[in-house]
Amino acid sequence: MSEVTTDIQDGVIIVTLNRPEAKNAMNKAAAEGIRAAMQQLDDDNSLNAGIITGAGGTFCSGMDLKGFLKGESPMVDGYGFGGICQKGPEKPLIAAIEGYALAGGMELAIACDLRVANDKAQFGIPEVKRSLVAAAGGLLHLSSIVGKGVAMELALTGDFIDAQRAYEVGFVNRLTEGAALDEAMKLATSIAANGPLALKASKKIVNDRPDWTSENMWQEQTKIMMPVFASDDSKEGARAFAEKRKPVWKGK
Repeated sequence: MSEVTTDIQDGVIIVTLNRPEAKNAMNKAAAEGIRAAMQQLDDDNSLNAGIITGAGGTFCSGMDLKGFLKGESPMVDGYGFGGICQKGPEKPLIAAIEGYALAGGMELAIACDLRVANDKAQFGIPEVKRSLVAAAGGLLHLSSIVGKGVAMELALTGDFIDAQRAYEVGFVNRLTEGAALDEAMKLATSIAANGPLALKASKKIVNDRPDWTSENMWQEQTKIMMPVFASDDSKEGARAFAEKRKPVWKGK
């Protein structure tokens, strides 16, 4: 049985952690499977967005401790835990979360651009309860999503929060009583319908902005956005609007 499965629908690649017997705990094979899927997402011009989810009612329970004790590392060189926590894809990525997203599992969700959760989902970075540190990006990036105070509380208490609280503090973008994947697909197909060059540029600008100063931010943004404005796709977008039809993107 493959540790990770993929499916393609409407310009979206759905990547499923397929270790339900282990609550989708991350091992080396799963991390490499996710990384391969992210490469496919970036390389395939017919794909404009991705979704990561988990089989069997759990998103990801963190690192596979059995694998760790055998000397395995659920890391991919240059890309980090789960194949995305240090460096993710250029294209938009959504986490569709059911059940638990804990420790590395929450950090996997943090590494995604957007998060959709079932209202019964639970989140947490409980590493301090075992005298460990949330080292897969939780401490580095969570505060930029939920603010320093909430991030500090989660990091220092190790306590879980439910999906409603995660939604209230801005960690979860969309909350649903139904299947998280169904709601994530609605969001992903809405994104995937847009211009691929504009999507990649917009994601990069939002992600890179914290590294820019107030003096250079306009220049840095211009470097990223000008090739989009000069592209064939930008002209197609204008023509499609004038002709009241859907645009046909070429990614150039």
